[in-house]
Amino acid sequence: MSEPGAPRMFEGQVAIVTGGGDGIGRATAEAFAAQGAAVVVADINGEAAQRTAAAITDLGGRALALTVDVSLAADVKSMVDTTVATFGRLDILFNNAGINGFIDARMAEMDEELFDRVLATNLKGVWLGIKYSVPVMTAQGGGCIVNTASTLGLVGQRHSGPYAASKHGVVGLTKTAAMEYGLDNIRVNAVCPGGIETPIAARFKQTFTPQEWRQRNETVYPATARYGLPEEVAQVVLFLCSPAASNIHGVALPVDGGYVAQ
Repeated sequence: MSEPGAPRMFEGQVAIVTGGGDGIGRATAEAFAAQGAAVVVADINGEAAQRTAAAITDLGGRALALTVDVSLAADVKSMVDTTVATFGRLDILFNNAGINGFIDARMAEMDEELFDRVLATNLKGVWLGIKYSVPVMTAQGGGCIVNTASTLGLVGQRHSGPYAASKHGVVGLTKTAAMEYGLDNIRVNAVCPGGIETPIAARFKQTFTPQEWRQRNETVYPATARYGLPEEVAQVVLFLCSPAASNIHGVALPVDGGYVAQ
């Protein structure tokens, strides 16, 4: 939590973080809580959501854990309804839940089930979050939505067709929603992370020698030569939801160590 007596940016506000069980979602949920927000931690892995919520409450914050499959309309509607019933409002939605769509095959060799599953979670899940949160935000006078896209929402990459398609779609939804709801005082933006230090990334890193890993990252992430940290993405999300970003609408902001600058 923040230092005692320090002003907190999101005091009195309520945020939903999907995919909040670990990684970027957990870091962002904890960052919102540290700045005074009550946080609903939603994740398809209910135990992971509980761990994040417990970490927040152990430090004196307010948090509620929910088991949510964002690809299901009933789950997303219930998530929003439960948030309002518990905390009385909804100011921020971080549409972060997503699944990995990388596969060692080109598009012609991929199966339909994989394509449908990736699009249902990564793209439809974002749309459902917007669909059910916007009416609440409109009725209370405004709010902020941040969607997790990816650098692969801005460029393509071999062996990642469904994932890149889903994340390009997230960017399109973000821009369109920003235009549709800006006059309702709802700001909609996206973050586009590059490689981020997660357990999956750690396992990938182990397939390289330290020198090979450094050389690879000097090429892929020319400005930093490293993967990013979940906390670095979290701070960008908080900025986009803050008064400092009051005139920022519809951006897809890379947080990627210079990857898309090449």
